[in-house]
Amino acid sequence: MENTMTEVRQDLPYRISSLPGPKAAAIIERDRATLSPSYTRSYPLVAERGEGAMITDVDGNRFLDFNAGIAVVATGHCHPKVVEAVQRQAAKLIHMSGTDFYYENMVALAEKLAALAPGDAPRRVFFGNSGTEAIEAAIKAARYHTGRDKFIAFLGAFHGRTMGSLSLTASKYVQRAGFGPLVPGATHIPYAYCYRCAYNKEPETCAVECVKVIEEQLLRTILPAKEVAAIVLEPVQGEGGYVVPPRKFFDELQQVATRHGIVIIADEVQSGMGRTGRMWASEHFGLMPDIMAVAKGIASGLPLSATIARSELMSWPPGAHATTFGGNPVAVEAALSTIELLEEELLGNATRIGEHMRARMADWPRRFPHVGQVRGLGLMIGIELVRDRATREKAPHMRNQVIESAFRKGLLILGAGENTVRLSPPLVITRDQADFAVETLEACLAQLPGM
Repeated sequence: MENTMTEVRQDLPYRISSLPGPKAAAIIERDRATLSPSYTRSYPLVAERGEGAMITDVDGNRFLDFNAGIAVVATGHCHPKVVEAVQRQAAKLIHMSGTDFYYENMVALAEKLAALAPGDAPRRVFFGNSGTEAIEAAIKAARYHTGRDKFIAFLGAFHGRTMGSLSLTASKYVQRAGFGPLVPGATHIPYAYCYRCAYNKEPETCAVECVKVIEEQLLRTILPAKEVAAIVLEPVQGEGGYVVPPRKFFDELQQVATRHGIVIIADEVQSGMGRTGRMWASEHFGLMPDIMAVAKGIASGLPLSATIARSELMSWPPGAHATTFGGNPVAVEAALSTIELLEEELLGNATRIGEHMRARMADWPRRFPHVGQVRGLGLMIGIELVRDRATREKAPHMRNQVIESAFRKGLLILGAGENTVRLSPPLVITRDQADFAVETLEACLAQLPGM
């Protein structure tokens, strides 16, 4: 098959077969026969190997990965320093279980994360395997310490799919349908940044009104403050559409929480570990969470999560909460290497490349009638698709068309929310790769109806 790319470079896509190719198609058929149908697949990619921001499939087609394994491989696929750290640790100690025994690198990572957390309060760390486990630990710590059992969460939020975290999730109905009754005590309200304010340029007004709903309505009617353990939020909503609230929202929210003794839990699972150009998205807003849930990018692809709490909030006794694999020494070593790379170079690269991309996309709402808004921080960028800007009606089918078209052109992207394209590439991407992604997306948008 003739190449669809004009230049053969190792750092850019290169296509040599149909999509899916024959090997990929055969594996997909085997997958359909044996794996859970609950898995969502946006396009027929069968990955074989990865390096940096590039993925090669089983048929030899090469793609530019702007998913980073769903915002996981912050340092890129198979970063040599991370691979070396994993290999070195695997030759010494693969598993011991940190909930029953001690090993030094788990202590070292806890010390590092505690020092990196926003604010200067002493912190303690609980290690798990995934984002949903980090949220479950945060829920239990908040309930245990406060003696309260209620939570406030936000529409559009995604906090995980285990029963406690699912009770806080309010992203897609399919994630909750058929699994009730869920854990009681979660109340959801609209998020700070609504579409009306996004278009009318009134985000701070919306933020203040959102917090007023909590204090002047919820806490005075159906949700007594003395029963609310925590407010749970993503500093930048991920699956909800890469929604960035104004700082005023967090300022007001922190004041309300302090007045009523309510814990603030920040879900930094997707927005943390340098994704926004700072270690934590909370830092952009001056937010100092009482508890943070961290996962995804923490160990560059190995399963690890961390629940980082003010020391007094982890007041539970031995045996109250535990894990077999959380804090696995190999995953911990990958995390220590990841943090070193972030601090040395990747935070700065995420800021620079993210600013470059958003500058190139700033005029898209004017140039493309179906682009409602481009928003984000660092390399966490959302592109909202609408039927037309006058009505602001969401266009999920157009979003899906862009995703499929990008795949055919060698760019891997995913959706977020009902109608947003999410860009969450590895933080190692180059300017050339960023430009390829922007130009590919422009070509995809130009193919939509009305252009």
